[in-house]
Amino acid sequence: MPEDGTLSIGELAAQAKTTVKTVRFYSDQGLLPEASRSGGGHRRYGPEAPARLRTIRALRSLGVPVPEIGRVLDRGDTLEAVVARRLDDLGTELAALRWREAALRAVQDGSPEQLAERLELIGAVSVPPSTSALAQYWRRLLPVRLSARLRAAVTDAAVPQPPADPTPEQVLAFARLHALAAAATDHCLASHRPATDTAAHPDLLYDGLHEAYQLADAALRTDHSPSLGEALDCYVAAHARASDTRDSPAFRRSLVVRLAMADHPVMSRYWQLAGQLTPDLTLGGADLHLREALTASVAAG
Repeated sequence: MPEDGTLSIGELAAQAKTTVKTVRFYSDQGLLPEASRSGGGHRRYGPEAPARLRTIRALRSLGVPVPEIGRVLDRGDTLEAVVARRLDDLGTELAALRWREAALRAVQDGSPEQLAERLELIGAVSVPPSTSALAQYWRRLLPVRLSARLRAAVTDAAVPQPPADPTPEQVLAFARLHALAAAATDHCLASHRPATDTAAHPDLLYDGLHEAYQLADAALRTDHSPSLGEALDCYVAAHARASDTRDSPAFRRSLVVRLAMADHPVMSRYWQLAGQLTPDLTLGGADLHLREALTASVAAG
């Protein structure tokens, strides 16, 4: 070693227990600056280079990209921040791998006759899956006069998030939901908008329904044979206020008919599929429980 303490590329590789090719690569990437050049034009590295090279190799073994390593070494970024970003990236990568595995199993588990359909359904979904098509579906489906606050709240509640560790059945359910939303045109949307779309005061209605669904959810969680009386009263009152009328036996009878007429198989299918993606009660599930309770109460007189 020269008196100035510099190292040749071979000496640096030997001290760091790596190859000359590796040292040259990181040097060319700007991660290992040269201290000087020998009289013959060969690279020389300072005494801090072995420790720097070990840090580079450790970060690369963790999958940290070369540009981010450079920012750490040049003090433009902290090691903690880089590690945190890498953990976030790794979480996304793992979620994508879990989704792909479940998707492959969904294809594998199908019969030969189902293969083409399942490939087309699953292939139309991005990895990791995006809910943007479902959100767009609900933004177009909800009443035009609904406030931005409630439009966002209902959309968030109505769009199921893909499970972090999905089963093959859940991958298929999400893919079918995605296909349902993507196929919806303005013409077909008009045919399966909920009965709430005709309300005179949609904000009054949706605020009241939100409260009724919360009451129904609480009742269903705490009792195997829940009494939905309070939730049902809140549900009917919301519909009555939005129609500029009041709750009465006659209104309840008319509401049963109106809700039954507005029921659409596409929406029923939507909530059936959404229910496969979450352990929680969906908006559609809560509404179904309340409609059944309403029908039973009217039938009982």
